[in-house]
Amino acid sequence: PMVLVELNGASDNPLIDPVEGEALHGGNFYGGHMAFAADALKPAVTNVAALLERQLVKLNQTHTSGGLPENLVAVTDDERGAHHGFKAMEITASALTAEALKLTMPASAFSRSTEGHNQDKVSMGTIAARDSMQVLDLTETVAAIAALALCQAVDLRGVDQCRPRTLAMHQKIRQHVPVNSGDRRQDLDIQRVLE
Repeated sequence: PMVLVELNGASDNPLIDPVEGEALHGGNFYGGHMAFAADALKPAVTNVAALLERQLVKLNQTHTSGGLPENLVAVTDDERGAHHGFKAMEITASALTAEALKLTMPASAFSRSTEGHNQDKVSMGTIAARDSMQVLDLTETVAAIAALALCQAVDLRGVDQCRPRTLAMHQKIRQHVPVNSGDRRQDLDIQRVLE
């Protein structure tokens, strides 16, 4: 609600009352509360990326996935050892999560005096908002990778064991991305899920 109020509010200082002709000086220019809201969003969302990335690691390991093949490799013949399955996806998710974690530093802590000290306390709200957008994009990509890995796990374990919502998600993703039956580019798979 606070963000909506601010988006629909005036941030000029002074505000001019056109009816009375009065100049209202209220410090409405300072958007610190908006910066704090954007800064608070970043670690909350990044925690989702971190959770998904940790779950992906566990899914990739036989001893923590209930016996699924290492790295969710679907190849079953002698060539199995030459395939990487979802190992690169795990590394990608880790890198994206680390980048999101780096962006959780509060931008509002970097206020600078500007305009010859006329603006002596700058909120850094725009930077906080931009960082938040990056964190959201990075986390969405980690979620897409996790969804692909979960679909691979379902294919390896058997779709007959899925609940209806899981099966619906699996079917939707499989309309756009096939099973990873051997090493291939997976960046295109991620992009298809994101779309």
